[in-house]
Order: sequence, then structure tokens, then C-alpha cells
Amino acid sequence: MTPRSPRMTTTRGVFAGLMAVSVGLLAAGAAAPTAEDELQQYAAANAQSFVVPASVEPALVQRDEYGATPGYGTFIAGGTNHDWAKLVLLMGEFPLTDSNVTVVTRWMRQENYVDAWWTRNNPLNNGWGSGGGGGTGRYVHLVDAAENAAEALHALPRYREIVATLQASAPTEQVERAIWFSGWASGMYNNGAHWAYNDVPVIPAPPSAWGR
Repeated sequence: MTPRSPRMTTTRGVFAGLMAVSVGLLAAGAAAPTAEDELQQYAAANAQSFVVPASVEPALVQRDEYGATPGYGTFIAGGTNHDWAKLVLLMGEFPLTDSNVTVVTRWMRQENYVDAWWTRNNPLNNGWGSGGGGGTGRYVHLVDAAENAAEALHALPRYREIVATLQASAPTEQVERAIWFSGWASGMYNNGAHWAYNDVPVIPAPPSAWGR
């Protein structure tokens, strides 16, 4: 057997030593904790807990109130004499108060029979834009009639007191007195003596009167 040279022996020893160091480093690297491991260890070491007594009442959530303003479609879909009165008020930019609706429905009753309040599609016998003098004209449908009634109130000077009292949502007697002496009706409803004060029933008009 050929004897190994000292150089070869030394080289192999160094190589073996380097391998041992490399394996050691790899082993140390595999054992190093990751960030996730450290986070779990921290959570476990600092865990907290609490106990809620059974007698604790759940907190009530306060919700703000909200509302919606009715539009033309609401009243047209309703289709009653009270809806038409509200449509006139809405188109005239008057408050939609109970007192104002009461006055307009009473006014409609003075101009037409309650059970046929949509006669000629002209509930207030308004001559403005209806094609007939003295309130005998006809409108295409009730929406057109409401628009013309609201326009007439604002357009003609003799109706200023009606407009002012409706805008103020004044007591019904004040608005009604303004109507009697406005010249809307030539007989002034006999200075109010022919004015009825009992409740006006809710009566729907045929869909055709509404243009449907």
C-alpha cells in the first residue's frame, strides 16, 4: 500500500472539518424561529381574558328618525279628493297641513258634488286654462286641473289673501273667509252662509279622470 502523503491527510482533515461546520450551521438555521413562531409565542405569553356577568343588559342602539316628503306620484296614486287637495297645495308650494287640506276639500265640496267631485276634471270649477268662462271649462285630467288651480291662485291679484292664509297655514275660518271674498265665486257662497263645515268623506275618482 502506498503511504498517504502528509499533504493529502491534511487536506482531507480540513475538508471534513468544513463539512462538520456546514452541517452545524444548517442545523442551527433550521432551528431558528420564524416571525410567525415569535408572534404565537408572544400571544401565548400575553393572553388576556375577561368574564361578562350574566346580568349585564345589552346596549340599546339609538337610531335617528327620518322621514320622506310625499311627491306628485304619491297623491296621483292615491287618487282621492283628499289627494287632489294635497296635490294643489304641493303644486302651489303651500304647507301640507291638516287645516289647509280641510279647507281645500271643503272648497271642492262647495263647487262640485262630493260623490262626483271630479266632474269635468275641474273640482274647483276653475276657469283658468280650462277653456270655459265662469268655471264651466274642462281639463284633460285631474293633474292638469291641480296645476292650473295652483297657478291661478298665484297669478291673479284678487287671490292674494287666499295665498297668504294658505302659506301661513292659518286657521280654517281665516282661509275660508279669504276664499268667500276673493271673487272666486261670484255669489261669494252667500258670504259664507252656504259653506258646509262637516267632515268631507274620502272619495276616489276613476283612474281615467287621473289620465290613467
